[in-house]
Amino acid sequence: MPDLRALDLNLLVVFQYLVEDRNLSAVARRMGVTQPAASNALRRLREAFNDPLFVRTPQGMLPTPYAQHLSGSVAEALSLLTHALEAPPGFDPAHSTRRFRVAMTDVGEIHFMPELMERCARDAPGVRVESVRLQGADLQRELDAGHVDLALGAFQELAGGLLQRMLFRQGYATLFRRGHPTAHEGMGLKAFRAERHLMVSHAAPYGQINQALEKAGVSLAAHFSVPHFAAVPYIVSATNLLATVPRKLAESAASRFGLGILAPPVRVPALQSNVYWHRRFHRDGGNQWLRNLIVDTFAER
Repeated sequence: MPDLRALDLNLLVVFQYLVEDRNLSAVARRMGVTQPAASNALRRLREAFNDPLFVRTPQGMLPTPYAQHLSGSVAEALSLLTHALEAPPGFDPAHSTRRFRVAMTDVGEIHFMPELMERCARDAPGVRVESVRLQGADLQRELDAGHVDLALGAFQELAGGLLQRMLFRQGYATLFRRGHPTAHEGMGLKAFRAERHLMVSHAAPYGQINQALEKAGVSLAAHFSVPHFAAVPYIVSATNLLATVPRKLAESAASRFGLGILAPPVRVPALQSNVYWHRRFHRDGGNQWLRNLIVDTFAER
């Protein structure tokens, strides 16, 4: 047997065609090469296997016993390779039962999950979307490994191997209880600093709002805090605390909890939310479908 590392595997295609056609001219036509090229390929096969392999007879190029011995395994190997190289089957959302894992923050879940669930229930009833809480190196590792399909939100710390598409930009808004004795739209920085504030202490990747508040003179240590955004509307609706949160969350919570909204008198950079995926799965049918669904549903035109 020849060393596979030294064997041009294209020669096995010539071998298989000779087994099937038993005519070198027919093999040349089938491969789209000249007769001399086909003859040269047969010569190289004979040298590689140290056997004539095919002998010219009135009945055509008949295989030697060694070629007959090889023929079944070569045919099976080429069949497996052909199947492996075929395009993967298309993703059919209407009949798929695939489960997708999507990384989001709690504020991302509030914004994305209700409509995402509704679209999946309508267009892909068997598909399930599981939200996971991961950030930083942990999220990067899970995306690299394929354990997380997508990330949705403002994950600026994600790095190599990932592709992304912007969905929208948003600023921040301050929530307050309707009937609050002093909070109102247009309030100045001095009055804003004098109020009691509710901070979100584990706000990454939204921590820039806390930095902006401290820079404006609001001492975080002197106020109240919760680790996540989900509790904010409940607390603000029952107290006189102010809470500065991403604008889309503020707009969503205001109507549901009877809250007022004001523009905070501090400068905060706009927040950009993206959909992220690993380049390994760029052409995966299911990943493409979910990305397109998310862009179609949430991207600002």
